[in-house]
Amino acid sequence: MTATLTVRGLCLTRGARAILQGVNLDARAGEVVALMGLSGSGKTTILRVIAGLETPDAGVVTAAKAGMVFQFHYLFEHLSAIDNVTLAPMHVHGVSAAAARARAQGLLDQLGVGHRSGALPRELSGGEAQRVAIARALAVDPPLLLLDEPTASLDPARKNDLGDALRTLAASGRALVMTSHDDDFVREHATRVVVLANGAVVEEGDPREVLANPRHPATRELLQVERARLR
Repeated sequence: MTATLTVRGLCLTRGARAILQGVNLDARAGEVVALMGLSGSGKTTILRVIAGLETPDAGVVTAAKAGMVFQFHYLFEHLSAIDNVTLAPMHVHGVSAAAARARAQGLLDQLGVGHRSGALPRELSGGEAQRVAIARALAVDPPLLLLDEPTASLDPARKNDLGDALRTLAASGRALVMTSHDDDFVREHATRVVVLANGAVVEEGDPREVLANPRHPATRELLQVERARLR
């Protein structure tokens, strides 16, 4: 199957610090790929490069059109949920108001927040705002969806709901790439995990295998840190 995303030899430095060191990464339609690693390992930088928000020093990114969901949502506070979702289709892509609203409502319904379409961001829970942000990213129908720490502000019940939504989106023919510190969420909902350390990929594979039997010291350290954080 042709990859929706192919990254080869990605390198990026800031000053004297190497942020990414020869990263290779693939994602195919139907996959939920989780990038894991300690803070500073390069996870979010990879997403930003794929999305075109940062320029690498070397390497090649071949990607389908991508939508990105940031960790802190960045919804427009003065717009309702549905107006946040219709903004780009109408004003960037020239979609009619009626068509944009119909698609937006369908996406919000699919993600379980259709009944909150008229709510302002301040009236939404963290989980609801996350889903509206995902709907906004999907409004222009990207084959590739990038998510930065999507579970960061969610309680366990909302995490499971989000995980089910992500798997449904992948099953509809999209490739999803997310960063996460949450190894339980990754085990349950990702189809593949890629572990990074110091800007390089050190281990990857089936999440349940990699996280149950880590081979690389960086993966073991990551799991130890996460277990200590949850105590």
